[in-house]
Amino acid sequence: MTINPQDVATYLDALAKPQGSLGRLEALAIQLAVAQQDLSARTKPRRIVLFAADHGVIESGVSAWPSAVTTVMMETIIARKATSTALAAAQMADLRLVDVGTIQPPQTGGQTGSYHDARIAAGTANLADGPAMTKDQFHAAWVVGEVEARLAFDQGFVLLIAGEMGIGNTTPAACLTMLLSGADSETATGRGAGADDAILANKRAIVARASQRAGGLLDADPALAIADVAGFEIAAMAGFFAQAAAQGSTVLLDGYVTTAAALIAERLAPGTAKNMIAAHLSAEPGHRAALDHLGLDPLLEWNMRLGEGTGALTALPLLDSAAALLNDVAKLSDIMP
Repeated sequence: MTINPQDVATYLDALAKPQGSLGRLEALAIQLAVAQQDLSARTKPRRIVLFAADHGVIESGVSAWPSAVTTVMMETIIARKATSTALAAAQMADLRLVDVGTIQPPQTGGQTGSYHDARIAAGTANLADGPAMTKDQFHAAWVVGEVEARLAFDQGFVLLIAGEMGIGNTTPAACLTMLLSGADSETATGRGAGADDAILANKRAIVARASQRAGGLLDADPALAIADVAGFEIAAMAGFFAQAAAQGSTVLLDGYVTTAAALIAERLAPGTAKNMIAAHLSAEPGHRAALDHLGLDPLLEWNMRLGEGTGALTALPLLDSAAALLNDVAKLSDIMP
């Protein structure tokens, strides 16, 4: 039997509380139950998979930070001293780090099972000059994500989050948002990790040119067009999202870069977005356009833009509250004399 939003609303109205008294929390409970097709929807156990990669477009001056920072941050994640690891521990979320294409892999592998080397190449090519990757590389990265989603499912995790680490990755995210949602370059392209006005102007020009180039391929070969401007970690997250939807896992969507990956997944595996809950609205200007294209309404609007799944981890207690409402509140008919 299919559970639709009205079924869940009827169930919530029968609980020991005034109807509609929990406002948007009830709307979230409806979204969670429909996504899981279960009135006893769960949010635990949960896993966050951080996908990391480097980007050749850094060579064209689109970021205030060098690619070496990607590796430094991966090592910080492995040492459990990053913002993402702190929040994951606070929210009792298992965390796994997957290297899909860094220039320099981390020197230490971290705790057993927490780090996986699945590098496709040492960073993508420079999308300002030509295709970021080949179609075969895009497929290989997609499969990395699929494998991670299956692994999480097989290990019993019911709620999945994807996060990313990759200096420069808001540039391919902007290209993908333009390509797949129809946003213009000014809307799609933000400051990322602190770009000044000069860097932002250069970044917007590169995004506009690259997206136009990829757009010429989109109708004939969507995967080839996407590969033209994507990143390895973004392609892996797209595969992760598509497989999560196929196996019925609930996905809590993070920020702008992960939403660009969600756009890919929805384009190549239509229906993926039905299993997604948007955690927050990023400070990046293109995020709203991407979420609107997916039909998703964010839970939080806190001007977060770090990435690493941190927005989704911050929103996790809201999902826990929605699950508690579904599972732990008595029916009014059972307590009234």
